Amino acid sequence: MRVFVTGASGWIGSAVVPELLAHGHEVTGLARSDASAERLTAGGARVLRGDLDALEILREGARTHDAVIHLAFVHDFSDFAGSLRKDRAAIDAIGDALEGTGRPFAIASGTLGLTPGRVATERDRPDPATAHPRQQSAAAALALADRQVKPLVVRLAPTVHGEGDHGFVAALVKAARERGVAGYVGAGDNRWTAVHRQDAAALFRLAIEQAPAQAVLHGVAEEAITAREIADAIGRGLGMPTAPSAVEDLGWVGPMFAADSPASSTLTRELLGWKPAGPTLIDDLDAGYYFT
Repeated sequence: MRVFVTGASGWIGSAVVPELLAHGHEVTGLARSDASAERLTAGGARVLRGDLDALEILREGARTHDAVIHLAFVHDFSDFAGSLRKDRAAIDAIGDALEGTGRPFAIASGTLGLTPGRVATERDRPDPATAHPRQQSAAAALALADRQVKPLVVRLAPTVHGEGDHGFVAALVKAARERGVAGYVGAGDNRWTAVHRQDAAALFRLAIEQAPAQAVLHGVAEEAITAREIADAIGRGLGMPTAPSAVEDLGWVGPMFAADSPASSTLTRELLGWKPAGPTLIDDLDAGYYFT
């Protein structure tokens, strides 16, 4: 297939693009900078210059390809509502271009906070009034099935880990360095989920190749790591103690890290034959990537 990927040079996209190329697909990545374009070209992908504000370019990319994987998101926490509007506008523009084609359109979403306190499955459909706002974008994408598009939602674990990760776990490491202790909230028995970046990339490929319209998939390899286990690994890596901490002592990631948010990927594995094979989050922490 000819696949158009937004966010192609980002943390997940830079794994998805080579995964697609290695399995015989042609890839065009959206690039907003010369550096991103050069990286994509060097890796064997084509380039379409633009960003999420360039809606006509997004439509062009969707119209001229057999499948779309939408990974780009503007992580502007000072104007998160604006980031959500950009995301929704991009989904709508791509949906317009794909209308009537039946082509796959996969978007990234998340499992964090989906069903607090119990294991979330692919069958769960959150109430938009109480769920994380990005779930509204997922709902809008799934509704495109009514317009003869094949929408697919890949809900990723909050930690998509690997060498070079600058997300939630890196923020916990930073907080530990600043305070001299690797912290967790309460007893540290609240559950977290994770997936290696290469396993996430494989899931996006399998989604566009095999998944039926309106499939909701879970990119979760480790379904319930405790916060204490993660903090202990950070403490080992930094050579410092582990201890209960106040939510605010963990920085911006604190409220999320304190949540009990396990999730299952059983249905995804059964549907697509997805078999995560990458290192675990604790393996990656013990390898030292997060401490250099």
